[in-house]
Amino acid sequence: MKQDILNWNNEKVGTIDLADDVFSVDVRADILTRVVNWQLARVQTGNHKVKTRGEVSRTGAKAFKQKGSGRARSGSRTVSQHRGGGVVFGPVVRDHSHDLTKKFRKLGLKTALSAKAKDGNLIIVDSAKTDSSKTKELNAKFEKMGIKSALIVDDVDVDFNFALASRNIVGVDVLPESGANVYDILRREKLVITQEAAKKLEARLK
Repeated sequence: MKQDILNWNNEKVGTIDLADDVFSVDVRADILTRVVNWQLARVQTGNHKVKTRGEVSRTGAKAFKQKGSGRARSGSRTVSQHRGGGVVFGPVVRDHSHDLTKKFRKLGLKTALSAKAKDGNLIIVDSAKTDSSKTKELNAKFEKMGIKSALIVDDVDVDFNFALASRNIVGVDVLPESGANVYDILRREKLVITQEAAKKLEARLK
């Protein structure tokens, strides 16, 4: 597929031929959902924990005599029926991550890229560099491009001034090509990729 290459003044400076098997695959919501769930499960800490009956520090003495009180029989204050007792089947520290094949993860990234291209939210720029690290100047360029919410994918090394100027702009993320992922692509409205990053993404996903 053909795509215009723009500069940061929103002017066409060329065209690029994007691979159809990377930027024009069928968009399936179920694939995107599985990959996003896999990503979020990996970063979930899983450190939630409650005390079980065996971990509660309470007296082991019988609360009251077995018979004659008119109450239900109780042998320990650590059971869940008593205030301050342990929790039954509560959460414990565990790893929430699960496996997802490399082939499926690649398919998920292709689907996310294709979804942005299909919706007209894919922008190819000549480069992501700026001489100044001033946020105001970069924000003015974003306004020319109609960018309010975007993920910007640069080459292997992100330009220092560009990263510095963009980090205070709400709704804008900057990542190197190796860090491009389904979740960050979908959470922003626009996907802005430099032409060098687009070539590397194609080589990585083919």
